[in-house]
Amino acid sequence: MPFMELSTSRIYEVFLPQSVTLPVTPLCLNPASDYGMKLPILRSNAEDQILYQTERYNEETFGYEVPIKEEGDYVLVLKFAEVYFAQSQQKVFDVRLNGHVVVKDLDIFDRVGHSTAHDEIIPMSIKKGKLSVQGEVSTFTGKLHIEFVKGYYDNPKICALYILQGTVEDVPKLQPHPGLEKKEEDDDEDDYDDGSSVKKQANKNRVQSGPRTPNPYASDNSSLMFPILVAFGVFIPTLFCLCRL
Repeated sequence: MPFMELSTSRIYEVFLPQSVTLPVTPLCLNPASDYGMKLPILRSNAEDQILYQTERYNEETFGYEVPIKEEGDYVLVLKFAEVYFAQSQQKVFDVRLNGHVVVKDLDIFDRVGHSTAHDEIIPMSIKKGKLSVQGEVSTFTGKLHIEFVKGYYDNPKICALYILQGTVEDVPKLQPHPGLEKKEEDDDEDDYDDGSSVKKQANKNRVQSGPRTPNPYASDNSSLMFPILVAFGVFIPTLFCLCRL
């Protein structure tokens, strides 16, 4: 199963397990940064730390071209870690694949926090000269164009990437992040509580038109009235007969 990886700490090369390299063409000259080398990266194995500690960036949109010769199913894995900013809305950008926006408004800190590994996993299919990705189809001419699109907040960047021939199930998963799992659980609970709160609030805010009306059928006194009616029935004919005498 072919496995290609581009580590931005090594310039413009795609590495195969057999140490064979393939050319990767940068769309522009992209500065490198090793600012994250002094930080441990959460969710990452020890051998993968350097992939998330180093990065390439640009003050404008930048990217790479990767040649793909065989048709089939592929997965593009983009590796990120925010090692500089300590809050969200400081670095936000898009990722395009052959013109298709495959990652929209990526805010790494907002997704996972500071110095924490984050992978964007993008499955695609190349068949009969067509690239299919996220429900969109375009003509494929033998190269994948991976672009990191400049947004309104700071510069786009990439720590590392690789292209795997296979499916999403073949992609190694990052280590679990207890904080993220707890956040997801809290979000689910909040959604449940919000639903209950809305229901309670609706009951609380229900407009009352006045005091409760007594139920006329709450107590049935018809059994008490029966002897009285019988007495009247006997008394009236008797009175009529006495009057005629």
